Amino acid sequence: MAALPLIPSTVVGSHGKAGWWYTAVKAHEAGDMGPADLDEMFDDAADTAIRDMERAGLDVITDGEVRRLDGYVDSYYAIIKGIEPLPVRRKAGPWGYDQQTRYEATGRIDTPPGGLGIVKEFEYLKAHTGRATKATCAGPLTFGSRIHPGKMYKGVVDVAERFAEVINAELRALVAAAADFIQLDEPARGNVSGEEMARLYNLATEGVKAKLAFHICFGNRFGRSRFDRSYRPYFPGVLKARADQLVLEFAGREFSELDVWQEYGQDRELGAGVIDVKGFYPESPEDVAVRIRRVLTVCRPEKLYVNPDCGFGWSPRYMCNQKVRALAAGAALARKELGGSR
Repeated sequence: MAALPLIPSTVVGSHGKAGWWYTAVKAHEAGDMGPADLDEMFDDAADTAIRDMERAGLDVITDGEVRRLDGYVDSYYAIIKGIEPLPVRRKAGPWGYDQQTRYEATGRIDTPPGGLGIVKEFEYLKAHTGRATKATCAGPLTFGSRIHPGKMYKGVVDVAERFAEVINAELRALVAAAADFIQLDEPARGNVSGEEMARLYNLATEGVKAKLAFHICFGNRFGRSRFDRSYRPYFPGVLKARADQLVLEFAGREFSELDVWQEYGQDRELGAGVIDVKGFYPESPEDVAVRIRRVLTVCRPEKLYVNPDCGFGWSPRYMCNQKVRALAAGAALARKELGGSR
């Protein structure tokens, strides 16, 4: 991996999309744009996200996850074999997680010959930036969270184990495409222990020769959480994950549970969430620097990356850009105080 400054700044994954992204997706759904039109739009959207992150001054960037429809895994459900959609039980009223389309396993879960498509995303990113990069992928529990096991699988964990195999093949292909920093995301864990989360993470990353990160959050669709917002029940079991870095949300929780990291996390890198993606408050670089100083009371600077709490997939682009600029500038302020470069 390319040399990085002290306290590198990065994103969790997704970037705020331009208004024309939503217009184009609706046009495609209405039949007014073809697959080639959509691919062209996705390339333009990736170019836009890459340039936004570069101009903000972030040290490690992604493609903004702009090719992933409906926020996260829905694009993958559309191509995964062996699942069928179930009727949505509630459609009226305010949005909630119970309105997401769920599926039932009707056969062996598998991907098309080209895999999930994350390699293609990454190859485009690498060809269009000179910055350090990070590839991101949903974790096995997240992939399996909306799939009923049906008669094919024994239960939710059995489904997650199959997805761990699918993910492992994708991650190995990413490494073959020169990815050197890969992050798995688990914002949809279900009622499993930290130790079980770690076991599934290890299945998904077995033999993957890259820097590995594990992002664990509490859900962020439309800025709404999905779980009790506490990490303590997952520690110390989650530390059995063979991850070089844990990426955790702190800013939107007023930096509660820094003591958990002080108690358990000293041998790992921490990707600390110092930007609140759910709030519209425009953090200043000074705000970010103050937050970084708080994290530095429990984490050594050489072990610290800084990032938003979660992805910006549900945030307007202008707000996202303001926040990532503040993130990069705040990291530079903290770095300067410590005598680090940039």
